[in-house]
Amino acid sequence: MDLQNEKCVMVIDENLPPGLIVNTAAIMGITLGKEMPEVVGANVTDQSGNQHLGIIEFPVPILKGTPEVIKEIREKLYQPEFRELSVVDFSDLAQGCKTYDEFIGKMAETPENTLQYFGIAICGPKKKVNKLTGSMPLLR
Repeated sequence: MDLQNEKCVMVIDENLPPGLIVNTAAIMGITLGKEMPEVVGANVTDQSGNQHLGIIEFPVPILKGTPEVIKEIREKLYQPEFRELSVVDFSDLAQGCKTYDEFIGKMAETPENTLQYFGIAICGPKKKVNKLTGSMPLLR
């Protein structure tokens, strides 16, 4: 993987309360780490000899969006042009489940067009990620 030409962004619903914004970012970040372990750097040692686990080797800007914009991006990501991108989404359905088994069951009975996305993370070639998110502002 050519890390110089890779980009990863998260787009999160700017209207969510701060706790849900942080939760959405954390959940998507954990899933990205599982899906793309090659972008997590080696463990490092500080001057005192203490070890620190590796972190992602490139920045992950968090962008602000509305539920409608996030939904629109998610729909575009189903197109063949964007199939090579790694995508993690987090929805109202996922956030409302108490167990993963509950999530599996409910998702199997839910049409995609009824999901409300809290956030979406996209990683892959910079040009494709920028095509989808290049003009979006940072979430501050």
